[in-house]
Amino acid sequence: MVPVEATDSDEIQEEAKRQDVDPEALSKTLTEQSHVVRPQSLPKEILFISVVCGAQFMTQAGLALSIAPLHIIGASFGTTSENDLSWCSAAYSLTIGTFILVAGRLGDLYGHKLMFIIGFGWFSLWSLIAGFSVWSNQIFFDCCRALQGIGPALLLPNAVAIFGRSYEPGPRKDMVFSLFGATAPGGFVVGSTFSSIFAQLVWWPWAYWVMAIACFCFAVLGVLVIPKTPSPKFTDGLSTFTRLDILGASAGISALVLINFAWNQGPVVGWQVPYNYVLLIVGFLFLTIFLVIERKATCPLLPWSVFTGDVGWVLGCIAAGWSSFGTAIFYFYQFMEVIKGDTGLLVSAKWAPAAISGAIAAVTTGFLLSRVPPSVIMFAAMCAFTTGLALLATLPPDQIYWAQAFVMSIVICWGMDMSFPSGTVILSNSMHHQHQGLAGSLVNTVVNYSISIGLGFAGTVESQVNDGGRNPLRGLRGASYMGLGFAGLGLLLSRISSPLSIGSPRNDSIDRILIGIILLHVLHVIMMDENFPDGILLKKHIGRVIHVESIQYQIERVIAEKYDRDLVQRVALFEARKFDTQEIAVLKLRFQ
Repeated sequence: MVPVEATDSDEIQEEAKRQDVDPEALSKTLTEQSHVVRPQSLPKEILFISVVCGAQFMTQAGLALSIAPLHIIGASFGTTSENDLSWCSAAYSLTIGTFILVAGRLGDLYGHKLMFIIGFGWFSLWSLIAGFSVWSNQIFFDCCRALQGIGPALLLPNAVAIFGRSYEPGPRKDMVFSLFGATAPGGFVVGSTFSSIFAQLVWWPWAYWVMAIACFCFAVLGVLVIPKTPSPKFTDGLSTFTRLDILGASAGISALVLINFAWNQGPVVGWQVPYNYVLLIVGFLFLTIFLVIERKATCPLLPWSVFTGDVGWVLGCIAAGWSSFGTAIFYFYQFMEVIKGDTGLLVSAKWAPAAISGAIAAVTTGFLLSRVPPSVIMFAAMCAFTTGLALLATLPPDQIYWAQAFVMSIVICWGMDMSFPSGTVILSNSMHHQHQGLAGSLVNTVVNYSISIGLGFAGTVESQVNDGGRNPLRGLRGASYMGLGFAGLGLLLSRISSPLSIGSPRNDSIDRILIGIILLHVLHVIMMDENFPDGILLKKHIGRVIHVESIQYQIERVIAEKYDRDLVQRVALFEARKFDTQEIAVLKLRFQ
């Protein structure tokens, strides 16, 4: 490898720009967002991270509001059917998963901070109204839950985008995303505990009114704490209708709502009712229309360039794993309350160890992300999901809590808090800066939609095997085995379809991997010869992000293993992703 003479800086800049061209550049789709300068002092940064993580915390707390005190809420409306009651949580997850993609686009167009604040404001409003629905009926309450879910839909992708724009790829970003995932089990435990306290000792609407107050406080903190995220300026003359992809959004939302509604309504009214099939067929027709529109749209919600092997593999694993998790958490509560006769507050106490275990899992994942291949972390997450569902599906009614239920509660959260951070980081790092909102949208869409659709599948199995409601234990067993099937599918996907290696179809992955390998060998030469031409200049670029001793060891390993694919991917892709595209372009010019 022979270094060439330094070229003019203007030529280098021009080459860098050419290297950073996205096939569906956001001059067409989403204009490039600027980097957000995070708070520089540690106390302010902790407050900033806490407020943004509040989006995940309150989202999971909102889910718990209708799971722990479910039967108390149902009794106030005169509803006892398990299938009818499942809508209380399914409606909430349905709208979160359905509207997240649109919410991510709104954040990319009008500013992520603005959408974050609006999200908490909307969340607060419909939490307030959901509490007042106690004087109405369950249908109105379910509608309020669905509208309440639009708040988290606005929050989650924009929270992820704020972090994505505030932190460069590296250990700090990995840890921040892990902390974001760590708040999920804690939020659910807090939500279930307080909703049970209010339902059993005061009145269940108070849980929703307190939720409204807390969301309003987070909205105010967002105004004060989150740095400004300016909205982009457009010069291409496209209309707002085109930028928002209204046609595609309408078709996509219609498809997701109809498909999900059909699967969750089927167990309630029975699959022999014709309108269920009609809605399901129409939903898939709308999905086909959506894909056709996105193929030709000027500003597609889902640019085709982001659908690569990496993205498909991550989303497939997350979809299967989180479908099983939604089933596990809902039917864990149902098993304890219906079969064992526990109160909602006692079941919340039984689930409380999950918050501690989940936090440990998330922090552990933050350390592992920079040291272990993502495929290994995802496989471990799927193992945790599968183990947790297996324990739930075989849980004896007369067994003590510590023997199996306790183990299940602490194991399954490792699946949640390993898959979400690793999936988010993989997508965030593998997409252009312009698509950071989309990266957050995709993961959160799949997570929340999978929870809702998974409950629909599990509810269908439960309704078919519970002998018309006369054998609830058999129905709960059937639903749990359905969840175990989802977890097993995720486990299978994580092993047989891991494209995060050389040859990944992402547009620039091969180029980045090769550049990573080149940089490793260049650095190896520099270490052997301090007089290497342009060595000092090169060290300016890479000395701050690469430990020389570690890379020397990895180079020796690569050579010893004769360029084993997995090892090359582990070393080269991880190191290459630490360079922004301009730095790579500069280094290519100097060392090609």
